[in-house]
Amino acid sequence: MKTFIHDDFLLENKYAQELYHDYAKDLPIIDYHNHLPPSEIAEDKQFPSISDVWLAGDHYKWRLMRANGIDEKYISGSASDKEKFKAWAETVPNTLGNPLYHWTHLELLRFFNIKELLNKDSAEEIWNTTNEKLADNSMSTRNLLQNSKVEFVGTTDDPTDDLAHHTSLKQEKFSVEVAPSFRPDKALDIEAVTFGDWVKKLREASGIDISDYASFLSALSNRVDYFEERGCRASDHSIEVMFFKEASEEDAQGIYAKKINGHSLTPDEVEQYKTYTLQFLASQYKEKNWVMQFHLGALRNNNTKMLRQAGTDSGFDSMGDRLLAQPLSNFLDSLEVSDILPKTVLYCLNPRDNYILATMAGNFQDGSVPGKIQFGTAWWYNDHINGMENQMEILANVGLIKHFVGMLTDSRSFLSFSRHEYFRRILANLFGKWVEKGIVPADMDLLGSYIEDISYYNARRYLNLK
Repeated sequence: MKTFIHDDFLLENKYAQELYHDYAKDLPIIDYHNHLPPSEIAEDKQFPSISDVWLAGDHYKWRLMRANGIDEKYISGSASDKEKFKAWAETVPNTLGNPLYHWTHLELLRFFNIKELLNKDSAEEIWNTTNEKLADNSMSTRNLLQNSKVEFVGTTDDPTDDLAHHTSLKQEKFSVEVAPSFRPDKALDIEAVTFGDWVKKLREASGIDISDYASFLSALSNRVDYFEERGCRASDHSIEVMFFKEASEEDAQGIYAKKINGHSLTPDEVEQYKTYTLQFLASQYKEKNWVMQFHLGALRNNNTKMLRQAGTDSGFDSMGDRLLAQPLSNFLDSLEVSDILPKTVLYCLNPRDNYILATMAGNFQDGSVPGKIQFGTAWWYNDHINGMENQMEILANVGLIKHFVGMLTDSRSFLSFSRHEYFRRILANLFGKWVEKGIVPADMDLLGSYIEDISYYNARRYLNLK
């Protein structure tokens, strides 16, 4: 059977169709947060099979395959690439209602011009066709980026990374700007048993002899400078449970020394250390005019057995439900009072918190930048039609959707850029439905300016891209 994706896919009326085709469709892509490996861009990797570019490390697909009764051997195990692909093909017809059904067929159509539905009957032919096309130079990582009209890629990088691949791409003047993003989660996770080992890596990367907390902060500042020199424009923080407990530098110094000397920390001490250290980092971001991103509320590694077998980021994370509003307010307020609050994007995993973040952002707008504090796009388990519409409607209800910085992939796949098309269609359709309901004017120039800004221009301005 031929694909159901056509020119007006997801566009329910003439207004939506005009807004998408005339204002969104042909805009370039700024993907300011993803997990693409910079090494694969630098080496211009060719993928040996569709499984390598599509299934390796894709925990979204892995979760659905497990739910479909597929043995782990064919997911993260020892099965061949072809066997894993066929296991996914067997799963796809059972994913109706899940965004992966749309993403799968959108990617097959846009990157491979495949118009057949993927299932166990079409799997062999699609396996052969995709692999034949992947062997062509036009499907290398750099060409995939360029052909998708990607202008900017923000990868996710540990402060101890040498950023050699970013440097080489910059020196080569590759047409797509591939910028690192500063992800210092391991600097904050003082309760982790691996914290001391990470401090040693930080010492090696910074060249600073870390003898106490003050020199630890100096080493972090050194790495912020290093990232800045290599084009960094944003930090990113995965925060499972938001924290705030006031602490002085002396408090943090004592807590740091206690940990390094092998003593256990109390929960209050952990929270004090994290609060002061993140306040310090925020001051660095403000000085550099970086964007600070908080990804809030994941409950990670729920399945201990599978954590041991498949490792982290393998599809065993879900939504958390810890209280968010008060500690987040206290933390942002502590930055604002000290005039060190940078541009900030807040993402929540639990949609229960959508109104919390949308209204929290309004507390700290200061008139310096339109949309300085952002309620970020629908993230992870909310990255579907209902979730994206809900996030945008709530933002419009209590804030200014006009300044929304829009979509990102948060993906490890070079085929995921069609999700920007998916988002833009949903965005145009949302505005089209508003026109049809009579709640916004049928002024296509006005509405088109919203669509263009949210799809592209707002992110470009927000990140200070040339």
